[in-house]
Amino acid sequence: MTDIEQIRSIRSQTLAQLDAIRATPKPTYWIDGQRVHWEEYVDSLRKTVDWCDQKLVEAEPFEVRSQGVT
Repeated sequence: MTDIEQIRSIRSQTLAQLDAIRATPKPTYWIDGQRVHWEEYVDSLRKTVDWCDQKLVEAEPFEVRSQGVT
C-alpha cells in the first residue's frame, strides 16, 4: 500500500467514525475516573481529516485552467 493509499484509507475510516458519532451523539461523561468528552473527540477526528486532505493536496499535482480576457 502506498502512502497516498494509506492516507485515503485513514481519511475514509475517520469520516466513517464521524458519521457514526453524528448518528448517535453522546453527552460528555465520566467513567472509571476518566472524562469522555465527545466534542473534543469529534474535533480531533476533524483535524485528522483536514491533515489527510492537506497531504493529499500536496501529493497530487494539479492543473489550473484560466482564460484571460482583454
